[in-house]
Amino acid sequence: MPTTVHLPADLLESVDLRAKELMKGDPDVGRRLLAHKRTDVYVPQPVFAEIEYGLSRLGRSTRKGQLRARFDTISGQLQRLGWTDEVSRSFGVTKADLEKRGVRIEDFDVAIAAHALAGDATLVTDNVAHLKRIRNLRLENWRR
Repeated sequence: MPTTVHLPADLLESVDLRAKELMKGDPDVGRRLLAHKRTDVYVPQPVFAEIEYGLSRLGRSTRKGQLRARFDTISGQLQRLGWTDEVSRSFGVTKADLEKRGVRIEDFDVAIAAHALAGDATLVTDNVAHLKRIRNLRLENWRR
């Protein structure tokens, strides 16, 4: 599995596309995603965990089956950005900094940001207003 420390920042996009963007098949996000080489786009592992959680909460239905099929297709196409020691260090430093400043951000969001910070990557998210409170985190919104 590729690690973030060996990839130059201009080649690595850490994509935090939540269930909303991934599962709805947003055409703007799809176009932006297709504009990048598959080898240049990574999804932090916690994003997949959040989507699995969302799917697991749904009752048995046709919609859940459709969302599961879409997720399985998407997850088979995108590379994961694993949780390395550098990500753990970045998480700890970031979480401590937020606490010192009295800023509350959910641990999963900090974990996703830590993946991008550890890899000196740009985090692509629709959650810019929330995540911009994390210092030194480069953000892009592909839905705008």
